[in-house]
Parts: sequence; C-alpha cells; structure tokens
Amino acid sequence: MSDTCCVILAAGEGKRMNSDVPKVLSEVLFKPMLGWIIDSVSKSNINDICVVKGFQHEMVQSYLYSLNVKCESVIQEERKGTAHAVMTAKTFLESHKGGDVLILGGDSPFIDKETILNSYKKHKSENNSATIVSAKVKNPFGYGRVIRTLDSGLVIDIVEERDASAQQKSTKEINSGVYWFKTDDILSKLFNIDNNTAQNEYYLTSIVKLFIKEGYKVNAFDAESPEIVLGANDLKQLEMLNQIARNNIIDRLIETGVEIPCRDGVIIGCDATIQKKVRIFPNTLVLGESVILSGAKIGPNSQVLDSTIGENVIFNSSYCKDCIIPEGKVISPFTYLEGKDLE
Repeated sequence: MSDTCCVILAAGEGKRMNSDVPKVLSEVLFKPMLGWIIDSVSKSNINDICVVKGFQHEMVQSYLYSLNVKCESVIQEERKGTAHAVMTAKTFLESHKGGDVLILGGDSPFIDKETILNSYKKHKSENNSATIVSAKVKNPFGYGRVIRTLDSGLVIDIVEERDASAQQKSTKEINSGVYWFKTDDILSKLFNIDNNTAQNEYYLTSIVKLFIKEGYKVNAFDAESPEIVLGANDLKQLEMLNQIARNNIIDRLIETGVEIPCRDGVIIGCDATIQKKVRIFPNTLVLGESVILSGAKIGPNSQVLDSTIGENVIFNSSYCKDCIIPEGKVISPFTYLEGKDLE
C-alpha cells in the first residue's frame, strides 16, 4: 500500500512491569510486543514505519536494528500523551502527505494483518478522515466507549470511563487505540488541540473529537476479535497475554494437522513453521524461525531454536540451536547441538 504509512507509539516506561526494559520490549512467547506489531504492519504491506521512542530509547533502537524490517524512529523526550507522541513524528508525517497513516500503540501485540487491512478498506471506501478500530468486549470497564448514532451508526463521540454516563457505560464497543487517519487531516489539527486533561497531556482522542465537532467524517471499524485491544500494564497481565498467545498458536496448529496429544509445557513461537503430521510431545519449546517438516516427532523435554528439522526426524529429550537436521535422523536423548548441519 504505497500511499500508507504507520506510526507506532513506543515511548512508555511501563513502571508497573517492575523492569528496566521499555514496556514495548516486554516479551510474549519470547518475542517483544513491539516485534509482534511491526510484523503485522509489515505483513499488511505498509512499508514506511516510524517508531516513537522514549524511555530507554537506546534499547528500542537496538532492537529495531536487529529486525529485517526497516523502521525510522524519533524520540519523544517528554512523554505528554499519545497526540504529543505523534507530534514528534511531524516530519515523518509531512513526508507522507496525500496518503493515510495507521497510528497504534506498541504494547498491544494481537493486532493482526486482517484487522489492519479490513479497517483500511472501510477507511478508504467511506472516505473517512479518521477510522477508529474498535471491539466489543464483555467487560468494557476502564476503556473509552465508542458512541454511535442510533440511526446511521456513525461515531459521534469517544467517552472515557470516568466521564461516561450510566447509559454510555453500558456500551460494549470500546476504543482499541488503533486509528487510521488521512495524513493531511491529522496534520491540520495535530497542533490545534489543548492539554486540558487530568494529566495535562495531549491525546489522539482529542483530535477525533475535534474532527467530529468540525464536521469531518469519523467512523469505527468493529474488529472481529476482542483480543486486539489487549495489552499489558503489569507482569500478571503479561502472563495472561502469554497464555492467550500460546493457546491460540497450539489451537491453530492442531486445526492444520499437527498432533499435540497433550499441550502441557508445549510452547511454540509465533514465527515457527510446523507442517501437518508432525507430533509434538509435552515440555517442548519450538522458538524463533524454526521449521519442522512432516512426520517429525519432537519431544518430550526438548528445545528447538531457530533450527530446521527434516521429515520423519525423531528428536527426543534434546536441544538444538541454529541447526539443520536432515530427513530420517534419530537424535538420541540428552543430545546438545548448536550451529551444526548434520549429515
């Protein structure tokens, strides 16, 4: 999508994580949340990405350098809200005038390619100045509510929990914090909002409200999965994200013909590729860009890291990293392999 770009807000500290690592580098299945998001954006054919860094920005930049995806970056020296973060990316946005920009946080790892593409399709077909990605959840407490008209269904407001009436609080549709904007329109209003908020910060929701007030067209895309709104503010929530991601990956693999008789202790990373008719036994980790071909039996008590396991390999109670194990090999228990291509 040549007329699109993306700004990822990744400046937060995440104090409740009790970590010296920036919040966006907290890991889900051993991969930073920021990496999950960059992957989804890149898979959506959005090639121009700007990451807004802040807390421990050197660590974020080091991670960006490690990726195969090219990302620009800017530093938000003072963290004064989501719109303020976008203000720091002004030069990036100005270089993409005439198109559309996807803006999202770097700590909600379950935003996916389908949601990005389908929300953009709605954004373009309706000629919206802003399209909010929303989701309906069972318990919307704490989230901003998306308020629509009863007749046309157009968005007329985003109301935060603390400001919502009893009727508005009953609304299940919430703001995910993911937006499509016409780049020219957001630039025209980005510096026209004030910080008249409880925290004296500038918020993207203020721009949306200003659009609505001034007659710009705003609507919302209701995402199919409520999981896209999930993020983590503390280690307990991060553990929940790990459990969701782990079970989603295992469920998807089973549906495609991978045999996992018991999922106890089985962890499979989001970048691994596993063919049907593979059997994976308990207490097995398959991480990184590992590839396991049809008929292989992996585990129990095994780790496969960034390795390729050939067809019909038996890999029992062993460890391999950066290896290629050819078809039909039997790896004896308690074998340690690293950086080897077996014959």
